[in-house]
Amino acid sequence: MSDEVSILIADSHPLVRIGVRNLLGADERIKVVGEVEDGDEAITETLDLLPDIVLLDLTMPRLPGLEAMRAIMSGWPKIKILLLNRTIRAQHIIEALQIGARGIVLHEGLDESLEPAIRCVSDGGYWLGQERVEGLVNSLHQLVHEQASPEQKSYGLTRREVEVLRCIVDGCTNRDVATQFGLSEETVKRHLSNIFDKVGVSTRLELALFALANHLVSP
Repeated sequence: MSDEVSILIADSHPLVRIGVRNLLGADERIKVVGEVEDGDEAITETLDLLPDIVLLDLTMPRLPGLEAMRAIMSGWPKIKILLLNRTIRAQHIIEALQIGARGIVLHEGLDESLEPAIRCVSDGGYWLGQERVEGLVNSLHQLVHEQASPEQKSYGLTRREVEVLRCIVDGCTNRDVATQFGLSEETVKRHLSNIFDKVGVSTRLELALFALANHLVSP
């Protein structure tokens, strides 16, 4: 990121907007050009100001973030959108990526992740959770547009591993999974390690996206 990057903050939470503005204020290469608190304003201000990146809350009032993003991408597809949210619902991320989002930063990780995410997206990459991701997203875009294979590939997952996988997609922690199935957390960690190896991913978010894209679980 060599040139100045203009940012529009579109988030329904005043404290989040203040926090984001304060975080970005110390970087001379980033300029916040506007702030809005609902989906309708996000569309209007984006198309008026034409920022390089919109930081977009998925849960804004009046018009949900995904609908606002569709309108923005339809009106000016060159704008890059980085989602801000409290939690990740994997099916929402898949839909957002299909529409054209460049990634997501969780509210709880703003301090560590926001500036690296903006640099990543500004340079043409994708950012999911706490890391730059490129190959996964490219593969995901191809997978979600393909017709489902008549014979669903299982990737060698056992019945228990599929149950654990379904819990991960639902946002469960290792402790949640352990409690649900009467397992130790160490056993859950072993199951997850085996699942990561079998499907070829390395984080829980990648695993959730992969599972949904390959129809290993239902959205």
